[in-house]
Amino acid sequence: MGSHRRLAPTGFDRGTAAAVGLLSVAAAVLGAVPATATPHDDRRAEVDRLHTEAEQATEAYNKADARTEALRAEVDASQDSIARQQARINTMRDTLGSMAGAQYRSGGMDPSLALLLSADPDDYLDRASVLDRISTHQAGELRELQAAMRDLAQDRAEAGHKLTELEKSRKAVAAHKKTVERKLAEARELLNSLPDDERAAYDRGSRSGRTDLADGTGQAAPGDAAPASGRAAAAVAAARSAVGKPYVWGANGPTGFDCSGLTQWSYAQAGIGLPRTSQAQSGAGQRVSLAQARPGDLVAYRDDASHIGMYVGNGQVIHAPYPGAPVRYDPVGMMPVSSVTRV
Repeated sequence: MGSHRRLAPTGFDRGTAAAVGLLSVAAAVLGAVPATATPHDDRRAEVDRLHTEAEQATEAYNKADARTEALRAEVDASQDSIARQQARINTMRDTLGSMAGAQYRSGGMDPSLALLLSADPDDYLDRASVLDRISTHQAGELRELQAAMRDLAQDRAEAGHKLTELEKSRKAVAAHKKTVERKLAEARELLNSLPDDERAAYDRGSRSGRTDLADGTGQAAPGDAAPASGRAAAAVAAARSAVGKPYVWGANGPTGFDCSGLTQWSYAQAGIGLPRTSQAQSGAGQRVSLAQARPGDLVAYRDDASHIGMYVGNGQVIHAPYPGAPVRYDPVGMMPVSSVTRV
């Protein structure tokens, strides 16, 4: 049997073996550590964050704006009521003044002297009885006038409080508006800083590309089903007609929408009034699971329900995403679902 001699490793061989070993270790380490995000990834994430914060500020704006409108209507109604009360009080004062003058003119003479001078005692007694009734009636009118004046003073005080609250609400609306505009301006600036192809990819797939999600909680996506009612079907038809229209924050149609403005407008076309904000809309009906969702159901997103869309079947919602992205179809699992509400 022939023998084979093992050659002693040269310095080059030893160096090569050490290098291969180091590369193997490095490869193992790199495989265990996630790749560092690129600056473009960071900017896209920041755009998403700014859009989310702008949407939350938009919900606060919508809530304050709805409160302002309600207060304005209450103040208008109070002012109309105060004007009517004042007119009534003026009429009562005029009536009391006329009655007092007539009584003075008729009752200014001593009753015994009037009886002596009267050609007809029965006529005197009749007139005296009438004057007594007038006096009693006048006292009642006076009490009514005093009560009306107290009510008027109270209503004026309440109207003053409402006007103060209205002014605070107007200031809150203005503050929320500035916050939204600032967030959106920052998002636009960041988005414009991306290369053209990156920006186009963001516009196409910032949400609709996330098809890996069911509902954010592990539930299965819903299957196809008919709308729960004729009105729900009408609302779906309205939402479909809005696809392609621009996102306009604070708008509820018909030419532009924010997320809750779209769902509110769609159901208004079906004859159903919904609250203005997504948080309020999420509580405006019966809660169902995502697996039970039917076209027309409202799907709220994030823990704070700051975004909302309408389920339209086939695992999709129609919603108004954010400025620069028109009303569109997206997968129901585009973001974590917080609730599904059947109106």
